[in-house]
Amino acid sequence: MAWAVLIASGVLEAVWATALGASHGFRRKGPTVVFAVAMVLSMVGLAYAMTELPTGTAYAVWVGIGAVLTAVLAVARHRERLTVARAALLLLLVGCVAGLKAVG
Repeated sequence: MAWAVLIASGVLEAVWATALGASHGFRRKGPTVVFAVAMVLSMVGLAYAMTELPTGTAYAVWVGIGAVLTAVLAVARHRERLTVARAALLLLLVGCVAGLKAVG
């Protein structure tokens, strides 16, 4: 259960990071509300996961999922370009996150 909550929390990290950028410095109400709700839920989920998983592993997986999904969302929304080097590094990051789960 802790792993499922951690993965959902990582997804919510990507949601709040994307909403934070879309809020334009908290000047847009909709993205600001999405940011606040997603951030709270993401932190609560991370805190729960850390009750059953090692802190270092949980945090690294949470950050990794959030970072990869945030980058993918930026590419999908045409805010950033996906280069071969960037794609390879994101795949390496996904491999590292999967490796942490495998050894955890």
